[in-house]
Amino acid sequence: MSLPLLRRVLNLDTWIASAALALMTLIPLLEIVLRPLLGKGVENAPVLVQHLGLVLAMLGAVAAERHGHLSTLGGGLGAFGGARLERVILHFAKGSAALICGALALASWRFVASEMEAAHALAYGIPVWWVQAVMPAGFLLLGGRLGSRCAEPIALRLLLSVLLPGLGFLLAAEFDGTAVLLWPIVLWLLVALLAGAPIFTILGALALGLFWQEGQPLASVPLSHYQITVNPSLPALPLFTLAGLIFARTGAAQRLGAVFMAAFGEGVIGTVAAAAVLCSCFTAFTGGSGVTILALGGLLLPLLRNAGYPEQRGIGLVTSASALGVLLAPSVPLIMYAIIARVPINTMFLAGLVPAAVMVAFLLVIGGYLRRSGITVAKVGAGGTATSLRSALWAAKWEIFAPVVAIASLVSGLATPTESAALTAAYAILTQALAHRELDARLLGKALADCAQIIGGVMLILGMALGLTNYLVDAGIPDAAIEWVQSVIPNKFVFLLVLNIFLFVAGALMEIFAAIVVLVPLLLPVAMSYGIDPVHFGIIFLANMEMGFLCPPAGMNIYFAAAMFRKPIRYVAASVLPALLAIFLGTLLISWLPILATGLPALLAR
Repeated sequence: MSLPLLRRVLNLDTWIASAALALMTLIPLLEIVLRPLLGKGVENAPVLVQHLGLVLAMLGAVAAERHGHLSTLGGGLGAFGGARLERVILHFAKGSAALICGALALASWRFVASEMEAAHALAYGIPVWWVQAVMPAGFLLLGGRLGSRCAEPIALRLLLSVLLPGLGFLLAAEFDGTAVLLWPIVLWLLVALLAGAPIFTILGALALGLFWQEGQPLASVPLSHYQITVNPSLPALPLFTLAGLIFARTGAAQRLGAVFMAAFGEGVIGTVAAAAVLCSCFTAFTGGSGVTILALGGLLLPLLRNAGYPEQRGIGLVTSASALGVLLAPSVPLIMYAIIARVPINTMFLAGLVPAAVMVAFLLVIGGYLRRSGITVAKVGAGGTATSLRSALWAAKWEIFAPVVAIASLVSGLATPTESAALTAAYAILTQALAHRELDARLLGKALADCAQIIGGVMLILGMALGLTNYLVDAGIPDAAIEWVQSVIPNKFVFLLVLNIFLFVAGALMEIFAAIVVLVPLLLPVAMSYGIDPVHFGIIFLANMEMGFLCPPAGMNIYFAAAMFRKPIRYVAASVLPALLAIFLGTLLISWLPILATGLPALLAR
């Protein structure tokens, strides 16, 4: 087999995941066009798109593992020894993850086998279990890849790629339905997490261990993964992410940067304000603040330096402002919270606008990013000329109109969340390919592949976290938490203070999507018992998660910025300390003034 052909075979997971994502974009658009013309569209289109999301999630995760993009807390234990010990610890983490993937494959197969007996059809006579079978296949592929990373010689790598997931599969088959001790599993998982095992494997194994302890069927965990992956609103996540990645891969960032610079002025104050607002808005579309740092960091930091702004403060500004877009539509965490809390997505889109503006204002003013000390050239721009602003607006007209397509189509009720996201993705593709001629087939394929990897890693975390959450809910943990918290904290405002402190710590320790899926079902009933609106709680929750982006070990913005700006992690962490205080104070204000979150949705609902 030739080398190019072998490379294509090894990339088959990426090709299939990318094709699934392309079909997820195309099918809703066909529905919009065909139904008015023919009276019918694609058979069972919504469910078909949802199950394409399952294919995207599993095979995208396999591709993400191959490129080293599965989320971990890093190999923290490896820092305590030399290179040899670090390799041993990493092999332990990967080997543990391979075993867990084997167990998840067995649990998934048990779930698929039950669906085979039901014999449900998806569309055009295709059995549902054909698509569901991608779950056990995907977990086995993940286990094989992770197992192969536990050794250096090729023969041993091949052996371990079969042996470790196979052993996990056999152990799960042997003990399924048998009660086992939980504490040894928890201890093993804690060590594996600190050693650098992927987060989804730890969450999945913990969920399996809890069901195992009770002697319940392990298929409950893949069932949870399947349920959230085929949620009717979930296809909006990869489609909005695809639109953001296309804008990030083309010249959209530069054109939008020119608009903000012309609007705010070219002096240091205007440049700082423009950088903060631009980073926040760009994160809302790209789906990840790390992507914003990579896309805009190289553009904004030189502009800030040229305006006389201190370098460390400039790095702190870009790093922290990139976290603030979580509250702006159509950010992925905002959509994810709406799905988990069962709140209308368009309501959450509206609820985040005013709090997002508050957070940017607090960052600039309370965070001290507008202060003059340390500025070498204290030039204050009066704003760009009307001519330069008109020129910049005209050049970026297609990018400026993108939020209108995304939000207006959804808020107006003309499109479902999935159709709105598909329209936005198609809009991004067409404008960047035809209007600007910056998107060719190769770059589009790269954006599809990158989106598949991002969503694949995220969806695995969401699915495993939901399995854990379902166990906790079934165990009555939320009801017990309500009784305990109300007996200890009778005052609503004290509860809000304690809630913010707890969420700040949780955001620093947990990946944001895992935090949403695990903590929201547990904390939302407690918050509602104090009379807190679910929409208001969602904004409080996400505002705290913004701080989590800036706090190790889960604060990914720190790591992205350190890599982008080639600075030590400690240097970047010190640069965002003022921002942490500002964001925390802004979050407290939003907590204690619910009208900031609920006022705009209530006003427009009249």
